Amino acid sequence: MRASPQRGADAQDGSTEAPPELELPGRYEVLCVRAPNPGPMTLSGTNTWVVGRSPAWVIDPGPALSRHTERLLAAIDARGGLGGVVLTHDHHDHCAGAATLLEQRPAPLAAGRGAVEVTLADGVRFGPFQAASTPGHAPDHFALVANGACFTGDSVLGEGSVFISPYPGAMAGYLQGLERLRSREDFDVLCPGHGGCVWEAHAKLDEYIAHRVDRENRLLAALGEGRRTIAELLDAVWSEVPEQMRPLATVTLAAHLDKLDDEGVLPAGVERPSFEDAPW
Repeated sequence: MRASPQRGADAQDGSTEAPPELELPGRYEVLCVRAPNPGPMTLSGTNTWVVGRSPAWVIDPGPALSRHTERLLAAIDARGGLGGVVLTHDHHDHCAGAATLLEQRPAPLAAGRGAVEVTLADGVRFGPFQAASTPGHAPDHFALVANGACFTGDSVLGEGSVFISPYPGAMAGYLQGLERLRSREDFDVLCPGHGGCVWEAHAKLDEYIAHRVDRENRLLAALGEGRRTIAELLDAVWSEVPEQMRPLATVTLAAHLDKLDDEGVLPAGVERPSFEDAPW
């Protein structure tokens, strides 16, 4: 699910028909070029955002699919050339296309980690963007605010919820990041990594925070009833999740359990998911 943002990689294009582009109205100067990689984890595809003109700036070049890169290059050229590329995080479906794009249109690359010209941190500016740390889904995850829009990557989606990776402090960091975004007043639309734009931006952030708090409360109730195995906890707290998505629910369960353990409220004897080979 993750690839380095280093340049030089490409992949065979086995994609479906390219989705239509979407341009936000008025002052935003934002274009969405959606990658043709739909699926259970990518929804209708990965959103690549092109922001501004003369130059244009790109958020998340997406997967290494030649048709997607060609459409992205055309959009960049129509908007006066490329100023730079920034990654919300380095999962493969968001960053793999950076290599080919930057080979054809050299420009600075910014991200939270890796071989980049600018390393993001909370408050760092790159082109028109200000980075806002939103860990949880990935340790290097950042939202980016510019032109009245917040580009949320995989911290907030256009539909559904995201999985939280079980690395130390992930769940607490995720909730803190959402709270910080909710307190800002410099955007009124969310432009997510997957799904459509969210025009009730702060209401969506409230919804996401409430969703996580509800999951935690249901988990505490299940533990209070004596449930201790992974299967019992998933049945009680993630009962609506389809079978094919239970592995991702297990990942988020692990992050919730880590948070309860850090807070000293996790009962003894709880079965903990193990991800020995996962590069959280």
